[in-house]
Amino acid sequence: MPFLFYAFIVIILVLLFILFKSANKNLVVTIVCSLLILQIILTPKLCIDSALSGARLFFNKVFPSLFPFLILTNIMMSYDGVKIYAKLMGSALCKPLRLPKQCTFVLIVSVLCGYPLGAKYACDLYEDGKIDLVTLQRLLNIATNASPLFVIGAVGTSMLDSPYLGYMLLLSNTLSCIAMGLFMPSHQKSFNNRVMSFPSTANADNKNIGNILKDSLDNSIKTCLSVGSFVIIFSVIIRIIKSNIFFDIAIDKISNILGFSKNIIEGLVLGLIEMTNGCNLISSTSIDMYYKFVIISFMLSFSGFSIISQVYSFIYKYNVSTSRYIKLKFVQGILSSMISIVIYKLSVINVPIATFSNTYKSQTNLFYIMAIIIFILPFAAAKIKKLFSTS
Repeated sequence: MPFLFYAFIVIILVLLFILFKSANKNLVVTIVCSLLILQIILTPKLCIDSALSGARLFFNKVFPSLFPFLILTNIMMSYDGVKIYAKLMGSALCKPLRLPKQCTFVLIVSVLCGYPLGAKYACDLYEDGKIDLVTLQRLLNIATNASPLFVIGAVGTSMLDSPYLGYMLLLSNTLSCIAMGLFMPSHQKSFNNRVMSFPSTANADNKNIGNILKDSLDNSIKTCLSVGSFVIIFSVIIRIIKSNIFFDIAIDKISNILGFSKNIIEGLVLGLIEMTNGCNLISSTSIDMYYKFVIISFMLSFSGFSIISQVYSFIYKYNVSTSRYIKLKFVQGILSSMISIVIYKLSVINVPIATFSNTYKSQTNLFYIMAIIIFILPFAAAKIKKLFSTS
């Protein structure tokens, strides 16, 4: 089944590629938007309900965790947080991935918060002149992953009824990002002839804390509104597609040809469009947990066109190949699902779910403690180093 799963995904992507290559892009976009507008006119209640559902999803699940994190990271960057992390943790994090130390902060942000903040801060580094275009392209595929809160909480606990499987999915997702860093060519020669340095910026000591906080709030609100807009519009698109009779007919035909359950095909197609809905549909099917685990692992790493659109909103103004990014995300999805197969086959995956659930709270607390230690450790190390240097 995994082979047929990959073949089905490849066929869909090839068809989409041929469609956009062979036809006039303006014509295709105009036709698609016209059909969506017609659907909204014909079924206004459906579209209003789906928009409200997307808004509730954003404000209840995404905004509470994203907004405070954005404020704190913006304040940290105003106080040279990138430089501090680059000096203290850059070699350990970036050297194995063949990235310059300036990418340290982006890697940490992507691990802790996930899509699409890794892409946002990677573009910030490039715009500030701290990395070149080649490094930006590599960093986009290394530092774009699903957040631990989403994988463990929403997917593992809520959808699969197992926080343990959520941790295993997070492991396969993280290892796939590391694998991308190891396999992609680095072109390190662009860094060998010069030392990357941070351009001069306004010293935070000379800026009023009120101004820094205001700028951080403005930037955070702008980013949150952008993410929320994508969540709402794709919630409407997903609902329109699911309610369309032609979609049902196509899904039935594909299901009969491939011999897959209709829910699996529907989950795969919608998962390519929007990750959360796809994971939810796959988790609700009656197939074996092994196949759910592998397919959801692919979706989390590929991310879907909703997340890709959010990433594109940050990279469109730079000379970054979007098609290359999508192809590499597809490769990452395959790597993640292959890693998940190995993880699932290990004996550790067979630990009773109920046993793990009893320790879920302590595991979650441990995760947050580790996250806090990651942020505190560099500053503590700097203090200790200064203490020894003055003694």
